[in-house]
Amino acid sequence: MRIGITSDHRGFKLKNELFKKLEEEYVIVDFGTFGEESVDYPDYAFRLGEKVATKNLDYGIAICGSGIGISIACNKVKGIRAARVVTLDDVFETRNDNDANIICLSEKNTVEEAYNLVKKFIETPFSKVERHQRRIDKITKYEENNEC
Repeated sequence: MRIGITSDHRGFKLKNELFKKLEEEYVIVDFGTFGEESVDYPDYAFRLGEKVATKNLDYGIAICGSGIGISIACNKVKGIRAARVVTLDDVFETRNDNDANIICLSEKNTVEEAYNLVKKFIETPFSKVERHQRRIDKITKYEENNEC
């Protein structure tokens, strides 16, 4: 399994710690940032999102100060369903119901909290329940044609 990871300057420390922990189990591709100098999170979100959307990666992990800004930016990439999560229940629902492909985290998470959220994200399959698929199909159609 190939997983991309990215962050802005605020998420840099957690990204690096999480990368080290996850690379023992998965192929992890680091999209930066590579330092603590101030950067613009959309630049990193778009790079990660493009690789996930084109299926070069199975999933993505995006980290910023709150997890909110980077999730908004990731969701601007066609084909991305990024979710900022806080709890394991959030993770279950976004994978089971929405087939999310990028998990967005806050730099305030500990590495253990982040690891547990990511593991749950990776291990939770999409339910393929008709109503959930129908909703995802509407999102996809809107992305392609700006109509439902």
